Amino acid sequence: MTTSETEPTATDTTGTATAETQAPAENTNRRQPFPQGFLDTISEGWGSRPETTTPPRDAARFAAARRERLSREFRGRRLVIPAGSLKQRSNDTDYPFRAHSAFSHLTGWGSDAVPDSVLVFEPTAEGHDVTLYLRDRADRTTAEFYADASVGEFWIGPRPALADVAADLGVATAHLADVELRADDLVLEADPDLTRAVSELRLTKDEYEIEQMRLAVAATARGFDDIVADLPRIIATPRGERVVEGVFHLRARTDGNGEGYDTIAASGPHACYLHWTRNDGPVVPGDLILVDAGVEVDSLYTADITRTLPVSGRFTEIQRRIYETVREAADTAFAAARPGVTFRSVHEAAMTVIAARVAEWGLLPVTADEALDADRGGQHRRYMVHGTSHHLGIDVHDCAQARREMYYDGILEPGMVFTIEPGLYFQIDDLTVPEEYRGIGVRIEDDILMTESGPVNLSADIPRTADELEAWIARATS
Repeated sequence: MTTSETEPTATDTTGTATAETQAPAENTNRRQPFPQGFLDTISEGWGSRPETTTPPRDAARFAAARRERLSREFRGRRLVIPAGSLKQRSNDTDYPFRAHSAFSHLTGWGSDAVPDSVLVFEPTAEGHDVTLYLRDRADRTTAEFYADASVGEFWIGPRPALADVAADLGVATAHLADVELRADDLVLEADPDLTRAVSELRLTKDEYEIEQMRLAVAATARGFDDIVADLPRIIATPRGERVVEGVFHLRARTDGNGEGYDTIAASGPHACYLHWTRNDGPVVPGDLILVDAGVEVDSLYTADITRTLPVSGRFTEIQRRIYETVREAADTAFAAARPGVTFRSVHEAAMTVIAARVAEWGLLPVTADEALDADRGGQHRRYMVHGTSHHLGIDVHDCAQARREMYYDGILEPGMVFTIEPGLYFQIDDLTVPEEYRGIGVRIEDDILMTESGPVNLSADIPRTADELEAWIARATS
């Protein structure tokens, strides 16, 4: 990247510094002032930049319907939905910008959203007038154009014009400098009712969202194919988990905006750590590797899929026993999921299998029925401490601010998208299990769409059974 030693300072026509870019103050002593010749000529010789008149993107009409639903819930109240700002990674380096999920959901603006934008619902007698405030293009006679490394177009590329965004998203736009905040505004994340409402708005997905989920799953499936095909190189590299992460990252950036969350590439005992993202270990034949990954497409919708692969291409007897138990739990949960049942019943169905099998293996101090007792049980949860399902969409853990009665205790409805992801994890130092179980972790995770006729596994085409996984690896590495 361009070094900070050459990063300029804004100056006036005399060459005297007048403003610094938005970098830490300790870096300003390393800035070079512009010479007078540059200042005399930088604003000249540029071609015109015509505004585009493209039709609204596919998401626009769906976003308009979402805004109307939110408007009906907050009649007479002024609502403020910020996109968010750049976040510092280190010194004068920022993380890649990703807009707040509620902002993107209500505008249809995905990976191309502009930082610091604000969506405002102005109350009217009929509902709300909605305006999207954003930073307009800088005139090339201003210092921002060439001197501001955070937002200047010479540094980060062109920004869209207000009229272009209005046409693209089908919403009125205005300059960010004109946004007015008031004491009685309901502001996203600051107001609990608004934050809850925009989260619950996503519990059921519309037609556009479901199509985006299918695209995200398809891209993720290609990423898993890439990993399996590259197993020989992964095994040969001392930090093979990093290669898994990198291979998937290439697919995520090629086919989408990136990953929807940090990839988990957990080989051997690392698979027993639920959110292992260091990904710095070897991938050793004879072990299992648990890969939990999802591509986030440009609309910001993400898949969330896990497969646990035998690194050598074949399961041992114990590995297969554990793997197929997890698959049995996943299939039982899938069979229990249908419109009209509670969301938590999916988890309860999976846990009946987990409790029964670990009891059969002699790992529990009580019976399976006793372990499943809501008040005095739970002994089986030592080997699966997480839940079986979560809502999925524009966030990997979507709708997280929804009320409990709408989420965990809510009713499954057509249009909901959620995961089913049971697992079994036997830590390397867990003395309650036989030695041959220790260091084995297995999770199987699929993305499920509820329809009027029942659940649909969107990720069913990615091999799931032990036999299918072995055949998949054999085909890819032969």
